Amino acid sequence: MSMDVKGKVTHILPVQSGVSKAGKEWSKQEFVIESEEQFPKNICFTLFGDKLSLLNGIKPGMQVEVFFNVESREFSGKWYHNINAWKISPVQSESDGHPGFSSDDIPPPAFDNDQEPPVDDLPF
Repeated sequence: MSMDVKGKVTHILPVQSGVSKAGKEWSKQEFVIESEEQFPKNICFTLFGDKLSLLNGIKPGMQVEVFFNVESREFSGKWYHNINAWKISPVQSESDGHPGFSSDDIPPPAFDNDQEPPVDDLPF
């Protein structure tokens, strides 16, 4: 099950690493966003292995859209949950995404203002 949420990055936690019982090295990094809802929620996401590079260029305060999967597992009679991010996209604010227009952006008319506009002889 894949989901996504938009929000502002509030924390980027340090990288954690270790060696599993099987002898494989692992690394993970977590980050927190505050969701864009009527009642905002803080959500902590986890990145594993090569996915740590997704945080390159992401800084606290940035608006992002995070795509993630939710995973649960049982260990010793208790259940543990992970929210695993697999894609992070910066979100442009509306003022950044749509440049304003000025009078210089309007093309000049096809005729001078002192002249009459051309006659349109089309029947429709």
